[in-house]
Amino acid sequence: MKRPLTCLTSSPLRGTRRGLLTLGALLLSTAPLAASAQDTDDALTLIVPPWPGVSVKSEIVAQILAPMGYDVERQEVSSTVGYNTLTTGDSDAFLAGWLPAQKDSYDAAMAAGAITDLGNNVTGARMGFAVPGYVYDAGIHSAADLAAHADEFDETIYSIESGSTISDMLNGAIDDDVYGLGDWDAMESSTPGMLSEVRAAEREQRWIAFYGWTPHWMVPEFDTHILEDPESVFGPDNGASDVKTVVRTAYAEANPNLTRFLDQLVFSSDEQSAFILDYSLNERDLDEVAHDWLVAHPERLAEFLAGVTTRDGEDAVAAVNASLQD
Repeated sequence: MKRPLTCLTSSPLRGTRRGLLTLGALLLSTAPLAASAQDTDDALTLIVPPWPGVSVKSEIVAQILAPMGYDVERQEVSSTVGYNTLTTGDSDAFLAGWLPAQKDSYDAAMAAGAITDLGNNVTGARMGFAVPGYVYDAGIHSAADLAAHADEFDETIYSIESGSTISDMLNGAIDDDVYGLGDWDAMESSTPGMLSEVRAAEREQRWIAFYGWTPHWMVPEFDTHILEDPESVFGPDNGASDVKTVVRTAYAEANPNLTRFLDQLVFSSDEQSAFILDYSLNERDLDEVAHDWLVAHPERLAEFLAGVTTRDGEDAVAAVNASLQD
């Protein structure tokens, strides 16, 4: 079993994966076997807030890079602090750049020239009004369908913490009678509290509407469907979100081999939801979840490492596969 990440400190969009043009030119002009020789660093420091999705992704990165000759460390800090450490050079990369939620911190780091945006590492991320599968199968596919079934939903939408940006969005929609929800109540709670209500409703096959997002374990667990949101209550494009890989610019320029790997590290929302369920809901050990995911997805590993070598120029896929058999 692979070792977990080293912890240095104690402490919820869609897009095309393209880095800056200068970085793209660097990667394309570098022959695969020569790329590793140009890597200045043999270590990568990741920002890892206490979110299950980024925790598992970061452990997957560690288990890939260790047999390639790189050490991976993590800083368990908030995303806001993380952008600051990228700016000061005290960290190297962040795999959970959620936008627009982190827009202020992201924009400040970009304006300072501190970070390079490698694009999304999750495809299909969304947030918005949600229902469990049996409600969706009954014909509720859009937020515009909710008001016609007010009695079935008890004129209630369950949400996360009062004062959160999400609950502000929901309460604003109710105040403005968007989708005819003016007489509905927003039942605000913690995320675990909200999801316990969803679990109880599912057990009884009661209709329930709630705030949902993907990737999250709620998707496979409750067959959660995020509804169409034509009025963009939760943002444009039906609440589509970006989950970006951002790398300290100087680090990206100094380490083309590692940066190519990070640029190619992309998961589907369903993939990330599945390993979030495994780690967060089923409470399996982090290193086991990451190891088992890599063993079960050799074709994805090959995609991540296309044109990438070990630090000393050897076959990266072979090195990682050999380590997974230990």
